[in-house]
Amino acid sequence: MTTRIRFLGMAGYEIIGPDRRIVIDPFLTGSPNAPIHHEELEKPDVILVTHAAYDHLGDAPAIARRTGAPIVCGNDVRAMLLEYGIPPEQIHPTVWGIVVEVGGVVVRPVESHHWSHTQLKDGRYISGVPMGFILETEPGIRIYHVGDTAIFGDMKLIGELYGPTVGLMGCSNSQALLAKANFAGRLLTGEMSPREAALASEFLRLKWAVASHYLDLMNDIEKQEVEDFVSCVRELDTTGQREALYLEVGETLILEGGGYRKEL
Repeated sequence: MTTRIRFLGMAGYEIIGPDRRIVIDPFLTGSPNAPIHHEELEKPDVILVTHAAYDHLGDAPAIARRTGAPIVCGNDVRAMLLEYGIPPEQIHPTVWGIVVEVGGVVVRPVESHHWSHTQLKDGRYISGVPMGFILETEPGIRIYHVGDTAIFGDMKLIGELYGPTVGLMGCSNSQALLAKANFAGRLLTGEMSPREAALASEFLRLKWAVASHYLDLMNDIEKQEVEDFVSCVRELDTTGQREALYLEVGETLILEGGGYRKEL
């Protein structure tokens, strides 16, 4: 069997298992390095949204509207989706610990140390619970999309309970998106620094630790953060077996026969 994980940029992925297609945090429109237009994505069995930030919600409403695919998300994201005209019966809100099966995909939401908030059309600000997601595409392939989270000690418990084999680990930030931000001072790290993301990979006992949350490896800062993550994963690995890797935006990680290869 084969699982394919295509990196769409930032925390966006299209995951194709032997019998299911999953889209997570599909930020394409507005991305300066989007590898495809959202209309080029085939209908997924389910769309997962970790939280309400624009670079994570992304094109989820447009994909859902075009394809009719169901969405799993938090309750604040649900409120946004309703404003986009997505029918309530197409949305399954959930929170940490409430495992759901939607579109034939079993989705396990887990803790995220972050925030999720947004503004509705009537001017009200609402907040909700950000999430990470664990899903199994085939026996032995359990993917943990961490969303946006700081490192936290209970990642060890997540590793013990659910045994993720693949971690999509935020370790960087898009410099192009940060340049558009309007706040005092400057950001020094993302939710996890490269070393923190590598330590989280050790906590989780991952087989494959995959760098995430970047857009442009031609940018010196993003490239360095991703390279630091790969280096730190190798340094902190006590198993001697962990693979540390990254993907170019648009590249696909193919997991097959206990190994992996990459394909553009």
